[in-house]
Amino acid sequence: MTLLLIRHGETPLNVKRVLQPADTPLSDRGQAQAQALALSLRGQGLRAVLASPLPRAWQTAQAIAQAQGLNVLASDLLQERNFGNLRGLAYDSLGFDPLTRAEAPPGGESSAEFARRCEQAWQWVMQQAARWQGPLAVVTHGLVLRQWLQAGPLDVPSGMALPHGLANTSITEVQALPPHRVLRVDDIGHLQAQVGVDAASLSGG
Repeated sequence: MTLLLIRHGETPLNVKRVLQPADTPLSDRGQAQAQALALSLRGQGLRAVLASPLPRAWQTAQAIAQAQGLNVLASDLLQERNFGNLRGLAYDSLGFDPLTRAEAPPGGESSAEFARRCEQAWQWVMQQAARWQGPLAVVTHGLVLRQWLQAGPLDVPSGMALPHGLANTSITEVQALPPHRVLRVDDIGHLQAQVGVDAASLSGG
């Protein structure tokens, strides 16, 4: 049994390199990416679709779920790191990299707080895996996926290169049972197979 860990589709603010407010939806291209992803997952035998409730992840998950005849199960634990008062600001206007800064921005999460939440998010995913006993799609955000890949709980094989950022609607497939070996990472073959649908921003969000 495997888990498909998926970053949401593109948003207008991904393209503009802006820290995204919670209510940011998918762009038209993001919607097309989500549909291409959903089409590619037909026949995978998914038992459930899990998602962050933020619109960009929820809309991506809904496309998958509708193609499979499933409902989406949401958890706040899967939300992107909360950048508080920095949301809505362009990365390049800040004078520092907000994605790697350890301190909590005003009204937001520190990197340590975010790491603890990501641990809780993975525990929730494991509970769902035990409940459904079959392949699951988990639609979340770039920094959540990066945390799982770089700081655990995933077992990245020696020699597998991790990308600097994960593309919109990319699939990272992992074994559901410990040690949660990564089978593929940042796979966007479903986009490359669709004329006019391509990968977008590699930044967090």
